[in-house]
Amino acid sequence: MEPFHWTQLLNPEFYITLKLGGIQWGIYIVLFIVFAETGLFAGFFLPGDSLLFLAGIYCRDLIQNVIFIENDFTNVMLLSLLVAISGVFGNMMGYWFGQKSGYYLYKKEDNILFKKRYLIQSRDFFEKYGGKAIIYARFLPILRTFAPIIAGIVTMDKKKFMFYNIVSSFAWSFTLIFAGHYLYGVFLDKGIDLKKHIELIVIGIILISTFPVLMKFIKKPKQKE
Repeated sequence: MEPFHWTQLLNPEFYITLKLGGIQWGIYIVLFIVFAETGLFAGFFLPGDSLLFLAGIYCRDLIQNVIFIENDFTNVMLLSLLVAISGVFGNMMGYWFGQKSGYYLYKKEDNILFKKRYLIQSRDFFEKYGGKAIIYARFLPILRTFAPIIAGIVTMDKKKFMFYNIVSSFAWSFTLIFAGHYLYGVFLDKGIDLKKHIELIVIGIILISTFPVLMKFIKKPKQKE
């Protein structure tokens, strides 16, 4: 077993393949991270998109920790379903937190885990797209964390919120997990094992998923004349 180094915490593969006390914790950690990334306002730094893509690659290993299923498609479906449900509950927690703590968050000073500008950017994003922001934000780091909180702060209709919450969570989990799983098979048929290129995959997904957010953050508003 390789010695632990703190940089492993930035690698989604570390969580998926983690084994302690003879138990594979991957599936439980994946579900917790998905919940925490939207249910806990400090979860914006967690590796959501790349984690789900890699979960698709390691789908069989993850599901076998819960139940043994021989059918490959059923494995992917079950994993995607579990992740989607975790994401739904995460957003519900974020919504509740926004309802109860909205005023406090706007008054809170910046620290290593919280930046008020993330909250303001998410609010602006929500005001621009309305309920659809819940769907769009699910695919965007940082905004994914704060969108349900903003929905709670502005007391968005709960039924409307739950509709967008469920749609976004299922679309996000099924898209990334299925993509990771079946692209792994396609490349493996061509003699390319994606498991040997995890670092490049993670970097690529991070760049693709964070580019829209970074552009929004660095874009300066026009000065009024």
